[in-house]
Amino acid sequence: MSYMLPHLHNGWQVDQAILAEEDRVVLIRFGHDWDPSCMRMDETLYKIANKIKNFAVCYLVGKLTRLSIPNFLSIKDISEVPDFNKMYELYDPVTVMFFFRNKHIMVDLGTGNNNKINWPMHDGQELIDIIETVYRGARKGRGLVISPKDYSTKYKY
Repeated sequence: MSYMLPHLHNGWQVDQAILAEEDRVVLIRFGHDWDPSCMRMDETLYKIANKIKNFAVCYLVGKLTRLSIPNFLSIKDISEVPDFNKMYELYDPVTVMFFFRNKHIMVDLGTGNNNKINWPMHDGQELIDIIETVYRGARKGRGLVISPKDYSTKYKY
């Protein structure tokens, strides 16, 4: 479903997408379109895109895994946006980050990593709840919001 969601192909486009939105949360999914985890996350994002359009917008950004590929040989799936790999520690197959008014919004999911969601979410309503929590917290000026659900492993044993 990645072909149904807008793609950003370079660092400038990512910056402009984050800067352009004044009243909505910008949700960016970093990863490869061909990765199975990204495919699952993209399907969830596509299903909820119409429901969250009033308070959030989704973009997809590919990651560059091999920095030795020259620009003229780069493949669309490998993508042209290596700028954020180191800055945001994008080492996972799928990474979702939230921005509001040019500020990175962190989410405490109970996993210890408050910067991003780094697993595919299958339940669209759970993701909508997280995005809505991010939106409400960010509108109040908070840089860190608490997830409505605890995703730590302590309850899974």
